[in-house]
Amino acid sequence: MSVTLETHKEKILVVDDEASIRRILETRLSMIGYTVVTAADGEEALTKFRQEQPDLVVLDVMMPKLDGYGVCQELRKESDVPIIMLTALGDVADRITGLELGADDYVVKPFSPKELEARIRSVLRRIEKTSTSGIPSSGVIQVGNIRIDTNKRQVYKGDERIRLTGMEFMLLELLVGRSGEPFSRAEILEQVWGYTPERHVDTRVVDVHISRLRAKLEEDPSNPELILTARGTGYLFQRITEPGEASNKNQ
Repeated sequence: MSVTLETHKEKILVVDDEASIRRILETRLSMIGYTVVTAADGEEALTKFRQEQPDLVVLDVMMPKLDGYGVCQELRKESDVPIIMLTALGDVADRITGLELGADDYVVKPFSPKELEARIRSVLRRIEKTSTSGIPSSGVIQVGNIRIDTNKRQVYKGDERIRLTGMEFMLLELLVGRSGEPFSRAEILEQVWGYTPERHVDTRVVDVHISRLRAKLEEDPSNPELILTARGTGYLFQRITEPGEASNKNQ
């Protein structure tokens, strides 16, 4: 009897200086249907990325020649590709650094390959997800000088296109789809990243992505007017007033 494996069209670049980790991940991810390419250091990672154009990058932090932070910075100059960082660093601040540089998520070493596989599936599935309820049928939302086109998954600030990663766009789409309604960090993590927080530090992924969105969209990120903090809860997008609807912020 033949066995049909789950197949995926996505290509994944695995970057780690430990040959054993590269070998394990290449074997496991290939077995579940992904195309896998590998790199052993940061410089090779950038070369392979430009040659192979992968759909997702699994990126170790501690590497020779160019560390994962440097690779992440370079990739974000030219691509919105999803990045999951692998870190053995114990300091939470070090883990957050990767997120601040543009990574979508991180997994702490030593990790379960099954956990990483679940994160990969979650990121890829959610980036391909259809629009959130509450988005107008046109798919275009105008808030001040910010224009969000959910069909093309593009955001403009005035006439300038603002580059967002897939996860940043999904976070924005979630908040805008239920504008004026507060979300807890745990709810955002589950809706956007696809898992529930096991530790308080997990919700920092949300905080850093909110900070990144504010830096890109707000006139004054330190005094946000679009993406607001819901005291004691989490975050919300300012209530979007429908055309013709009386605007009364005090109601």
